[in-house]
Amino acid sequence: MSKVNTYEALSQAFNDMKQQESLYQPSTFWAKASLNIAQAVQQHGMDNFRALPEALGFFVPTFGVPGNSFTAEMQQTILDSFIQQYPEAIKAQKSLELCLNGYQAALADYRVFVAANDTDTLPAIHLFSESDYGKPIEQFEFDNKMYSRSSLNYLLGLTLLKQYIDIEIKTVLEIGGGFGSLGEILAKSNIDQLRYIDIDIPPTSCIAESYLREAVPAEQITGYMDTKNLTTIDINQLSSLSVLTSWQLPKVIGQVDLFVNFISFQEMEPHIVQNYLNHVDRLQTKWILLRNIKEGKQVKLNPEDLGVEQPILTDDYIDMLPNYQLVTRQVLPFGFKTVDNFHSELLLFKRK
Repeated sequence: MSKVNTYEALSQAFNDMKQQESLYQPSTFWAKASLNIAQAVQQHGMDNFRALPEALGFFVPTFGVPGNSFTAEMQQTILDSFIQQYPEAIKAQKSLELCLNGYQAALADYRVFVAANDTDTLPAIHLFSESDYGKPIEQFEFDNKMYSRSSLNYLLGLTLLKQYIDIEIKTVLEIGGGFGSLGEILAKSNIDQLRYIDIDIPPTSCIAESYLREAVPAEQITGYMDTKNLTTIDINQLSSLSVLTSWQLPKVIGQVDLFVNFISFQEMEPHIVQNYLNHVDRLQTKWILLRNIKEGKQVKLNPEDLGVEQPILTDDYIDMLPNYQLVTRQVLPFGFKTVDNFHSELLLFKRK
Protein backbone atom coordinates (compact mmCIF):
# COMPACT_ATOMS: atom_id res chain seq x y z
CA MET A 1 0.00 0.00 0.00
CA SER A 2 1.02 3.62 -0.47
CA LYS A 3 3.23 5.43 2.02
CA VAL A 4 1.11 7.40 4.47
CA ASN A 5 1.68 10.75 6.15
CA THR A 6 0.18 9.90 9.53
CA TYR A 7 -0.68 13.44 10.55
CA GLU A 8 -2.26 14.31 7.20
CA ALA A 9 -4.31 11.12 7.44
CA LEU A 10 -5.38 12.04 10.97
CA SER A 11 -6.54 15.50 9.89
CA GLN A 12 -8.31 14.08 6.85
CA ALA A 13 -10.12 11.43 8.93
CA PHE A 14 -11.26 14.00 11.50
CA ASN A 15 -12.58 16.31 8.78
CA ASP A 16 -14.40 13.44 7.07
CA MET A 17 -15.91 12.25 10.35
CA LYS A 18 -17.67 15.59 10.83
CA GLN A 19 -19.72 14.84 7.71
CA GLN A 20 -20.98 11.48 8.98
CA GLU A 21 -24.21 10.67 10.80
CA SER A 22 -24.04 10.54 14.59
CA LEU A 23 -23.98 6.73 14.69
CA TYR A 24 -20.42 6.84 13.35
CA GLN A 25 -19.13 9.73 15.44
CA PRO A 26 -17.67 9.56 18.98
CA SER A 27 -20.08 8.53 21.72
CA THR A 28 -20.76 10.73 24.74
CA PHE A 29 -17.98 8.94 26.60
CA TRP A 30 -15.43 9.57 23.83
CA ALA A 31 -16.40 12.98 22.45
CA LYS A 32 -13.97 15.10 24.47
CA ALA A 33 -11.33 12.38 24.79
CA SER A 34 -11.00 12.02 21.03
CA LEU A 35 -10.07 15.66 20.65
CA ASN A 36 -7.68 15.61 23.62
CA ILE A 37 -5.88 12.51 22.37
CA ALA A 38 -5.57 13.91 18.85
CA GLN A 39 -4.09 17.15 20.17
CA ALA A 40 -1.65 15.28 22.41
CA VAL A 41 -0.45 13.10 19.53
CA GLN A 42 -0.04 16.10 17.26
CA GLN A 43 1.97 17.91 19.95
CA HIS A 44 4.13 15.09 21.32
CA GLY A 45 4.38 12.75 18.34
CA MET A 46 2.72 9.49 17.32
CA ASP A 47 5.80 7.53 18.33
CA ASN A 48 5.23 8.57 21.98
CA PHE A 49 1.54 7.76 22.22
CA ARG A 50 1.84 4.90 24.76
CA ALA A 51 3.40 7.26 27.30
CA LEU A 52 0.87 10.09 26.94
CA PRO A 53 -1.49 10.66 29.90
CA GLU A 54 -4.38 11.27 27.50
CA ALA A 55 -3.93 7.79 25.99
CA LEU A 56 -3.20 6.00 29.27
CA GLY A 57 -6.53 7.16 30.65
CA PHE A 58 -8.49 5.65 27.76
CA PHE A 59 -7.25 3.14 25.17
CA VAL A 60 -3.79 2.19 26.51
CA PRO A 61 -4.61 0.12 29.63
CA THR A 62 -2.01 -0.49 32.32
CA PHE A 63 -1.59 -2.82 35.28
CA GLY A 64 0.31 -0.10 37.15
CA VAL A 65 -0.18 3.67 37.12
CA PRO A 66 -2.84 4.83 36.25
CA GLY A 67 -4.75 1.59 35.72
CA ASN A 68 -4.36 0.54 39.37
CA SER A 69 -5.87 3.87 40.53
CA PHE A 70 -2.56 5.09 41.93
CA THR A 71 -0.82 8.18 40.65
CA ALA A 72 2.93 8.18 40.03
CA GLU A 73 3.30 10.51 43.01
CA MET A 74 1.33 8.21 45.31
CA GLN A 75 3.38 5.22 44.20
CA GLN A 76 6.68 6.96 44.82
CA THR A 77 5.53 8.28 48.20
CA ILE A 78 4.58 4.78 49.35
CA LEU A 79 7.88 3.31 48.17
CA ASP A 80 9.99 6.09 49.68
CA SER A 81 8.16 5.89 53.00
CA PHE A 82 8.58 2.12 53.21
CA ILE A 83 12.28 2.26 52.32
CA GLN A 84 12.87 4.98 54.87
CA GLN A 85 11.10 3.02 57.60
CA TYR A 86 12.53 -0.41 56.67
CA PRO A 87 15.89 0.25 54.95
CA GLU A 88 17.15 -3.31 55.48
CA ALA A 89 14.04 -5.05 54.14
CA ILE A 90 15.32 -5.36 50.57
CA LYS A 91 13.09 -8.27 49.56
CA ALA A 92 10.00 -6.57 50.96
CA GLN A 93 10.92 -3.37 49.14
CA LYS A 94 11.14 -5.27 45.86
CA SER A 95 7.83 -7.04 46.50
CA LEU A 96 6.11 -3.75 47.17
CA GLU A 97 7.58 -2.20 44.02
CA LEU A 98 6.43 -5.11 41.86
CA CYS A 99 2.91 -4.86 43.28
CA LEU A 100 2.68 -1.13 42.65
CA ASN A 101 4.18 -1.11 39.15
CA GLY A 102 1.81 -3.82 37.93
CA TYR A 103 4.31 -6.65 37.48
CA GLN A 104 2.55 -9.08 39.83
CA ALA A 105 -0.83 -8.48 38.18
CA ALA A 106 0.71 -8.97 34.75
CA LEU A 107 2.41 -12.17 35.91
CA ALA A 108 -0.92 -13.50 37.19
CA ASP A 109 -2.53 -12.99 33.77
CA TYR A 110 0.49 -14.47 32.00
CA ARG A 111 0.36 -17.59 34.17
CA VAL A 112 -3.31 -18.13 33.27
CA PHE A 113 -2.49 -17.67 29.59
CA VAL A 114 0.39 -20.16 29.65
CA ALA A 115 -1.56 -22.73 31.66
CA ALA A 116 -4.73 -22.60 29.56
CA ASN A 117 -3.55 -22.00 26.01
CA ASP A 118 -3.23 -25.06 23.78
CA THR A 119 -0.04 -24.49 21.80
CA ASP A 120 -0.90 -27.29 19.35
CA THR A 121 -3.93 -25.49 17.90
CA LEU A 122 -4.22 -22.33 15.83
CA PRO A 123 -3.98 -19.45 16.20
CA ALA A 124 -0.44 -19.95 17.54
CA ILE A 125 -0.73 -17.07 20.00
CA HIS A 126 2.10 -18.43 22.14
CA LEU A 127 4.52 -17.11 19.51
CA PHE A 128 3.54 -13.52 20.15
CA SER A 129 5.86 -10.85 21.54
CA GLU A 130 4.76 -7.21 21.59
CA SER A 131 6.35 -4.31 19.74
CA ASP A 132 7.74 -1.41 21.78
CA TYR A 133 6.52 1.21 19.29
CA GLY A 134 4.90 4.15 21.05
CA LYS A 135 7.37 4.10 23.99
CA PRO A 136 5.26 2.07 26.44
CA ILE A 137 5.72 2.98 30.09
CA GLU A 138 4.59 -0.44 31.21
CA GLN A 139 5.68 -3.53 29.34
CA PHE A 140 6.80 -6.74 31.02
CA GLU A 141 9.06 -9.54 29.87
CA PHE A 142 8.11 -13.16 30.49
CA ASP A 143 10.01 -16.06 28.94
CA ASN A 144 11.92 -13.68 26.65
CA LYS A 145 8.73 -12.17 25.20
CA MET A 146 7.15 -8.77 25.81
CA TYR A 147 3.59 -8.17 27.00
CA SER A 148 1.36 -5.30 28.10
CA ARG A 149 -2.08 -5.26 29.70
CA SER A 150 -3.63 -4.71 26.28
CA SER A 151 -2.00 -7.75 24.71
CA LEU A 152 -2.61 -9.98 27.74
CA ASN A 153 -6.30 -9.00 27.73
CA TYR A 154 -6.58 -10.23 24.15
CA LEU A 155 -4.44 -13.33 24.71
CA LEU A 156 -6.72 -14.42 27.55
CA GLY A 157 -9.79 -13.82 25.40
CA LEU A 158 -8.33 -15.81 22.51
CA THR A 159 -7.40 -18.60 24.90
CA LEU A 160 -11.05 -18.83 25.95
CA LEU A 161 -12.14 -18.78 22.31
CA LYS A 162 -9.81 -21.65 21.39
CA GLN A 163 -11.58 -23.88 23.89
CA TYR A 164 -14.84 -23.63 21.93
CA ILE A 165 -14.25 -22.83 18.25
CA ASP A 166 -14.96 -25.51 15.67
CA ILE A 167 -13.52 -23.69 12.65
CA GLU A 168 -10.19 -22.25 11.59
CA ILE A 169 -10.28 -18.53 12.23
CA LYS A 170 -9.01 -16.54 9.23
CA THR A 171 -11.22 -13.45 8.88
CA VAL A 172 -11.50 -11.30 12.00
CA LEU A 173 -13.45 -8.07 12.38
CA GLU A 174 -12.95 -5.83 15.40
CA ILE A 175 -14.68 -2.60 16.35
CA GLY A 176 -12.74 -0.35 18.71
CA GLY A 177 -9.37 -2.07 18.44
CA GLY A 178 -7.41 0.33 20.65
CA PHE A 179 -3.90 0.78 19.33
CA GLY A 180 -3.91 -2.46 17.31
CA SER A 181 -2.97 -5.21 19.77
CA LEU A 182 -5.28 -7.88 18.38
CA GLY A 183 -4.10 -7.30 14.83
CA GLU A 184 -0.49 -7.60 15.94
CA ILE A 185 -1.20 -10.83 17.84
CA LEU A 186 -3.00 -12.44 14.90
CA ALA A 187 -0.31 -11.34 12.44
CA LYS A 188 2.29 -13.15 14.56
CA SER A 189 0.25 -16.34 15.09
CA ASN A 190 0.83 -18.36 11.89
CA ILE A 191 -2.63 -17.79 10.36
CA ASP A 192 -2.65 -18.45 6.61
CA GLN A 193 -4.68 -15.97 4.53
CA LEU A 194 -5.39 -13.79 7.55
CA ARG A 195 -7.79 -10.88 7.08
CA TYR A 196 -8.03 -8.67 10.17
CA ILE A 197 -10.15 -5.50 9.93
CA ASP A 198 -10.16 -2.92 12.72
CA ILE A 199 -13.06 -0.45 12.60
CA ASP A 200 -12.63 2.66 14.75
CA ILE A 201 -13.02 6.42 15.00
CA PRO A 202 -10.10 8.82 14.70
CA PRO A 203 -7.72 9.44 16.32
CA THR A 204 -7.48 5.81 17.55
CA SER A 205 -7.96 4.45 14.03
CA CYS A 206 -4.97 6.49 12.85
CA ILE A 207 -2.90 5.52 15.88
CA ALA A 208 -3.68 1.82 15.34
CA GLU A 209 -2.69 2.07 11.69
CA SER A 210 0.57 3.77 12.63
CA TYR A 211 1.27 1.16 15.32
CA LEU A 212 0.63 -1.80 13.04
CA ARG A 213 2.84 -0.35 10.31
CA GLU A 214 5.68 -0.46 12.85
CA ALA A 215 4.78 -3.75 14.56
CA VAL A 216 4.52 -5.85 11.38
CA PRO A 217 5.80 -5.37 7.80
CA ALA A 218 4.11 -2.23 6.50
CA GLU A 219 3.16 -3.80 3.17
CA GLN A 220 0.67 -5.98 5.06
CA ILE A 221 -1.40 -2.93 6.06
CA THR A 222 -4.39 -1.30 4.36
CA GLY A 223 -5.34 2.06 5.87
CA TYR A 224 -7.97 4.77 5.59
CA MET A 225 -6.23 6.75 2.86
CA ASP A 226 -6.05 3.58 0.74
CA THR A 227 -9.81 3.01 0.95
CA LYS A 228 -11.53 6.34 1.63
CA ASN A 229 -12.79 6.76 -1.95
CA LEU A 230 -14.04 3.18 -2.41
CA THR A 231 -17.79 2.63 -2.63
CA THR A 232 -17.41 -1.05 -1.74
CA ILE A 233 -14.73 -2.67 0.42
CA ASP A 234 -14.39 -6.40 -0.26
CA ILE A 235 -12.78 -8.20 2.65
CA ASN A 236 -11.09 -10.63 0.29
CA GLN A 237 -9.34 -7.78 -1.53
CA LEU A 238 -7.81 -6.28 1.61
CA SER A 239 -4.31 -6.80 2.96
CA SER A 240 -3.66 -9.05 5.95
CA LEU A 241 -4.32 -6.15 8.34
CA SER A 242 -6.68 -3.24 7.67
CA VAL A 243 -7.69 -0.25 9.73
CA LEU A 244 -10.86 1.47 8.55
CA THR A 245 -13.09 4.17 10.00
CA SER A 246 -16.49 3.63 11.58
CA TRP A 247 -18.41 5.13 8.65
CA GLN A 248 -16.75 2.73 6.22
CA LEU A 249 -18.30 -0.32 7.90
CA PRO A 250 -21.51 -0.19 5.77
CA LYS A 251 -19.29 -0.47 2.67
CA VAL A 252 -17.62 -3.69 3.85
CA ILE A 253 -18.79 -6.88 2.12
CA GLY A 254 -17.85 -10.52 2.64
CA GLN A 255 -18.06 -13.00 5.47
CA VAL A 256 -16.42 -12.94 8.89
CA ASP A 257 -15.27 -15.85 11.04
CA LEU A 258 -14.86 -13.91 14.27
CA PHE A 259 -16.02 -10.55 15.56
CA VAL A 260 -14.30 -9.06 18.61
CA ASN A 261 -15.11 -6.13 20.83
CA PHE A 262 -13.15 -5.66 24.04
CA ILE A 263 -14.37 -2.94 26.38
CA SER A 264 -15.26 -0.22 23.84
CA PHE A 265 -18.95 -1.18 23.37
CA GLN A 266 -19.46 -0.52 27.10
CA GLU A 267 -18.39 3.07 26.36
CA MET A 268 -21.14 3.59 23.75
CA GLU A 269 -24.89 4.14 23.89
CA PRO A 270 -27.12 1.13 23.11
CA HIS A 271 -28.40 2.43 19.76
CA ILE A 272 -24.80 2.84 18.53
CA VAL A 273 -23.93 -0.70 19.62
CA GLN A 274 -27.08 -2.07 17.99
CA ASN A 275 -26.15 -0.47 14.67
CA TYR A 276 -22.67 -1.98 14.77
CA LEU A 277 -24.02 -5.42 15.68
CA ASN A 278 -26.49 -5.23 12.81
CA HIS A 279 -23.49 -5.02 10.48
CA VAL A 280 -21.77 -7.87 12.31
CA ASP A 281 -24.88 -9.97 11.62
CA ARG A 282 -25.06 -8.75 7.99
CA LEU A 283 -21.54 -10.08 7.43
CA GLN A 284 -22.68 -13.58 8.50
CA THR A 285 -20.20 -13.59 11.38
CA LYS A 286 -19.79 -17.08 12.83
CA TRP A 287 -18.43 -16.28 16.31
CA ILE A 288 -18.63 -13.17 18.52
CA LEU A 289 -16.26 -12.52 21.44
CA LEU A 290 -17.07 -9.58 23.74
CA ARG A 291 -15.69 -8.15 26.95
CA ASN A 292 -18.01 -5.92 28.96
CA ILE A 293 -18.50 -4.68 32.52
CA LYS A 294 -21.36 -6.81 33.82
CA GLU A 295 -22.69 -3.96 35.96
CA GLY A 296 -22.38 -1.44 33.10
CA LYS A 297 -20.21 1.64 32.70
CA GLN A 298 -20.78 4.63 34.99
CA VAL A 299 -23.59 6.99 33.97
CA LYS A 300 -22.82 10.59 33.03
CA LEU A 301 -24.78 12.71 35.53
CA ASN A 302 -23.22 16.13 34.88
CA PRO A 303 -21.76 17.74 31.73
CA GLU A 304 -18.22 17.55 33.11
CA ASP A 305 -18.55 13.88 34.15
CA LEU A 306 -17.00 10.97 32.28
CA GLY A 307 -19.62 8.33 31.58
CA VAL A 308 -22.34 6.99 29.29
CA GLU A 309 -25.95 8.04 28.89
CA GLN A 310 -27.17 4.46 29.32
CA PRO A 311 -24.98 1.50 30.29
CA ILE A 312 -24.80 -1.72 28.26
CA LEU A 313 -25.51 -4.92 30.21
CA THR A 314 -25.11 -8.59 29.26
CA ASP A 315 -28.82 -9.05 28.62
CA ASP A 316 -28.66 -6.17 26.14
CA TYR A 317 -26.21 -8.10 23.96
CA ILE A 318 -28.43 -11.19 24.08
CA ASP A 319 -31.39 -9.09 22.92
CA MET A 320 -29.33 -7.38 20.21
CA LEU A 321 -28.10 -10.69 18.79
CA PRO A 322 -31.23 -12.79 18.04
CA ASN A 323 -29.35 -14.87 15.46
CA TYR A 324 -26.73 -15.94 18.01
CA GLN A 325 -26.66 -18.15 21.05
CA LEU A 326 -24.60 -17.40 24.15
CA VAL A 327 -22.05 -20.20 24.50
CA THR A 328 -20.32 -19.07 27.69
CA ARG A 329 -19.92 -16.08 29.96
CA GLN A 330 -17.28 -15.75 32.63
CA VAL A 331 -15.30 -13.32 34.73
CA LEU A 332 -12.63 -15.69 36.02
CA PRO A 333 -10.17 -16.91 34.98
CA PHE A 334 -10.09 -15.01 31.67
CA GLY A 335 -11.83 -11.77 32.64
CA PHE A 336 -11.26 -9.52 35.64
CA LYS A 337 -12.84 -8.55 38.96
CA THR A 338 -11.94 -5.11 40.30
CA VAL A 339 -11.19 -4.30 43.93
CA ASP A 340 -14.51 -2.44 44.13
CA ASN A 341 -16.44 -5.48 42.85
CA PHE A 342 -17.03 -4.64 39.21
CA HIS A 343 -16.82 -7.59 36.83
CA SER A 344 -15.18 -7.39 33.41
CA GLU A 345 -16.96 -10.30 31.78
CA LEU A 346 -16.13 -12.30 28.66
CA LEU A 347 -19.07 -13.31 26.46
CA LEU A 348 -18.83 -15.81 23.61
CA PHE A 349 -21.65 -16.14 21.06
CA LYS A 350 -22.05 -18.59 18.16
CA ARG A 351 -24.28 -18.08 15.13
CA LYS A 352 -27.40 -20.26 15.31
